[in-house]
Amino acid sequence: MTEVTKPGVKPARPHFSSGPCAKPPGYSPDKLATAVLGRSHRSKLGKDRLAYCISLMRELLNLPETHRIGIVPGSDTGAFEMAMWTMLGARPVTTLAWESFGEGWVTDAAKQLKLDPTVIRADYGQLPDLAQVDWSNDVLFTWNGTTSGVRVPDGDWIADDREGLCFADATSAVFAYDLPWDKIDVATFSWQKVLGGEGGHGVLILGPRAVERLESYTPSWPLPKVFRLMSKGRLAEGVFKGETINTPSMLAVEDAIFALEWAKTIGGAQGLIARAQANADALNAIVESRDWLGHLAADPATRSITSVCLTVEGADADFIKKMASLLEKADAAYDVAGYRDAPAGLRIWCGATVDTADIEALGPWLDWAYAETRAALSATAA
Repeated sequence: MTEVTKPGVKPARPHFSSGPCAKPPGYSPDKLATAVLGRSHRSKLGKDRLAYCISLMRELLNLPETHRIGIVPGSDTGAFEMAMWTMLGARPVTTLAWESFGEGWVTDAAKQLKLDPTVIRADYGQLPDLAQVDWSNDVLFTWNGTTSGVRVPDGDWIADDREGLCFADATSAVFAYDLPWDKIDVATFSWQKVLGGEGGHGVLILGPRAVERLESYTPSWPLPKVFRLMSKGRLAEGVFKGETINTPSMLAVEDAIFALEWAKTIGGAQGLIARAQANADALNAIVESRDWLGHLAADPATRSITSVCLTVEGADADFIKKMASLLEKADAAYDVAGYRDAPAGLRIWCGATVDTADIEALGPWLDWAYAETRAALSATAA
């Protein structure tokens, strides 16, 4: 391979991690509102800030009034498992898995809740046959597979007359796609993805059919306090007005508010979607101009525009580790190695908080790191 000169121009913000993700442009901790810090989250100010955060999310997601939205413990994982533990068991269950987080929901349904689910799988880079889904069942899936770079193309495959509930883990999809809320009964996400927020908090969205399930069905297993959404046989509405189940980090809430307010300044949901699409297009141009790079998700119709997973010719896990380490030491790209359970490759976050110019500047650095890694391994082998 021809020697590649170390590039002279670095990405201004080399933050390409797929979670926690890059902060919004212009972010600085000293720009956060701090009046609520040191105050109770149950004070009027605390509840007002939590309610304001919820209202901003509702506005930016174009969430209909029929759907409730609340801040819950445990990041996206906590939110999704809260939904599983409180609502599953009333009907048969189907789980879809084409990457590691989907497999996690399979494990929960099969081994923890022991529901004997129907499991529909596909290999990394592929999408299962969605036509196989029986919508008389409750159905669990990841809208956008963060560790495989594969997403569902749209909501057309979700039955309008479904008897079961649609559970969508949407943590890498919200604020990056127009989600069809009439098709989704339960959705979860975390601020640490497309908003570039802090971890530890999840967001739970419930449609009217999910609320009906909660109020008409009691699971047979015990529920931890942090999962309890019911009070005296009715939905605990306060959870969806800022009265959180447990103590939240108000600093993390203010961090999320900053990102949401920034999103409004760039055109709201459509501005966020446009930025993510421009980033994905810029990365695709890099891939298409290099014969040693490829997409793990071969079909563009089901390829993520947020967590883009790339294949590297001839690379194994050790190669990728060395390549990612070179990029990090050069301050050219942080945290770009693929997920530990995924095939060896790179994973570049292209969500809205990343600047397209930084994606474009990344290309020559990938060339350099690839050439350097190949040369080092060849020298070791010799």
